[in-house]
Amino acid sequence: MWPADRKRWATASASAALLFLAVLLMQYWGSRFILPHPYVYQESRADNGVTLHAMAVSPGRVELRAADRPLSGYRVYGINGGFFYREAVLSIAVNGDKPVSGAAGAYGSGWFNEKYPRGTLVWDEVAGTFSVQVVSSAGEIRVKDRGRYFAQGGVSMGLGDESGWEATVQREHLPNPDENRLRSGFVFDATGTLWLIVTPDRCTAAAFREAVKEEIAPDIAKEGIFLDGDGSAQMNAAETKLHGDSRDLRQIIAIK
Repeated sequence: MWPADRKRWATASASAALLFLAVLLMQYWGSRFILPHPYVYQESRADNGVTLHAMAVSPGRVELRAADRPLSGYRVYGINGGFFYREAVLSIAVNGDKPVSGAAGAYGSGWFNEKYPRGTLVWDEVAGTFSVQVVSSAGEIRVKDRGRYFAQGGVSMGLGDESGWEATVQREHLPNPDENRLRSGFVFDATGTLWLIVTPDRCTAAAFREAVKEEIAPDIAKEGIFLDGDGSAQMNAAETKLHGDSRDLRQIIAIK
């Protein structure tokens, strides 16, 4: 090969490599900032030091789903759902009257808040309203049309009940409320927005709740539930990935 040819070949190779790198960077940048996401992402740090990662979304974009792996194993935006044990979903998780993991009325299907009546976030599509209802089974949920709602079980946050929320958490048996654990939550506000929230900081239930009150839809009335926490506290967003301890989940809240 003549020297001039070598120079042209080297220049062409370098140009091709730069072009390839530019394409990769555009794909990465575009996946984060150009492609539309059906949610608004927020990261904030409360005065008590707790960092919250949140996705704000309309209720029509939410679907409760069964899972059998860590959230990072799915090509979906969302967070973890309610409590589980081994293969069994222990918190209500229904779309309409259809539990995510089995038949209505079956153990571990997502039809029951097992063992205790617990706070359950309900979206009533016909009424256009949210509520937190303390129930033991999906059959107790009050909605206009049993085919047009979803309900996610957890434990009531009592965001509007400063004097009674701690007693509520005890009554509904939130695991380890006074220990520093990873935490997640599901909150609605008075504008009709849903918030899917996870913190990567180990904190008490009180600290997490205080951060939610301060940073999520500040100065707007809101209510919500604690979801499963610790290693189950996982988030998939274009902007961040929170893995908890990468454990397999049994139920997730997906943004469709």
